[in-house]
Amino acid sequence: MESLGNKLKISRESKGYTYDQVSQEIHISSRYLKALEEEEFAVFPGEPFLLGFLRNYGEFLGLDVPELLSLYRAMKIQEEPVPVAQLIKPVSPFSFKPVVAVCAGLILLGGIGGVVYVLLKRSPKQPSSSVRVRETVEYTLNDGSLERRFYQGDSIIIPYGDIHYSLTLINVGDAITITTPDRDVILDLGQEVSIDLNGDGVEELRITVADFVKNESAVGALLRFELDTTIPVLPMQSIAEAAPIVGAASKPPAAPAPAPITNTGLGNATVIFSSPSAYPFTLQANFQGYCMFRWEILAEQNRRERRELYYQKADELNIQAQNGIRLWVSNAATVKLQVIGGGRTVPLELGGAGEVVVAEVRWVRDDESRYRLLLVKL
Repeated sequence: MESLGNKLKISRESKGYTYDQVSQEIHISSRYLKALEEEEFAVFPGEPFLLGFLRNYGEFLGLDVPELLSLYRAMKIQEEPVPVAQLIKPVSPFSFKPVVAVCAGLILLGGIGGVVYVLLKRSPKQPSSSVRVRETVEYTLNDGSLERRFYQGDSIIIPYGDIHYSLTLINVGDAITITTPDRDVILDLGQEVSIDLNGDGVEELRITVADFVKNESAVGALLRFELDTTIPVLPMQSIAEAAPIVGAASKPPAAPAPAPITNTGLGNATVIFSSPSAYPFTLQANFQGYCMFRWEILAEQNRRERRELYYQKADELNIQAQNGIRLWVSNAATVKLQVIGGGRTVPLELGGAGEVVVAEVRWVRDDESRYRLLLVKL
């Protein structure tokens, strides 16, 4: 029979995946993936982690997960030696005659019957009232991130701007269900989701499931909440208002025009395009070396996309957007950017070697009802 580790390794190699590629897809460390394939189970901090990682890895490779779990349990049983005392049948020092054995049995049965009679005559005990029911807990996100084990009914308060938003863990079953101001989200082990707290089209909060055991609500779930503190509070018209949906941009605004861009505090903004109307554009990224690159679509109601990957030399990425894109770059010198739109191509400069940059490329309307596509470093 093929071993558990070989089954995982052969399946991964047949699909052409490396450990790093699988790790990026299912958010499990490469060393744990390697430990599963080499059957080094002592590496894992506990069996719940091992079983959860094995399920996710097997599902990603398209394998029969119940069969993988059966192989693991069979290996565990084989590795546990049977105590020598159980293999050697003890020899009784006495040899009872049949009559003595019958008498001893009758005495034993009589004693058991007496005990049962006494117990049945007693009045039944009332259920103990000292059993403690766990009270739900409400946490508060104070420092931008919080990782804690939550149990069903526990909640967390997210202060953002002048409003406090509440999220609650409502179910621990085959997956985790959390109710949020944006929507109810369902997550499995190792998965993450981004949430738009205030409905402005920008997803400010990320939730990650670090650990949980399916259908074991008593164990709870280890959850990580991270608030994106890089989102600026700008003294200007919000993106949702300033970046209209393409197609309606050519009409003059009915409301008073916003303040000029030069008065918004965006001194570090670079004008890419200027036009009477906004139009879709493409951001093209060409990578010159290793770089962690994250991007997010802004202010599009029917499209909420966010990606984060390591890119290497010669990789290329094209992102289409209508209103705006937010970027996170781990090393500005390793990526060459250019914006394509309206029949023109304009190169962008983000920064120097080793510089971490957070920036936005987005449409903004000025006081003359013209639209400017800006590069804004945050």
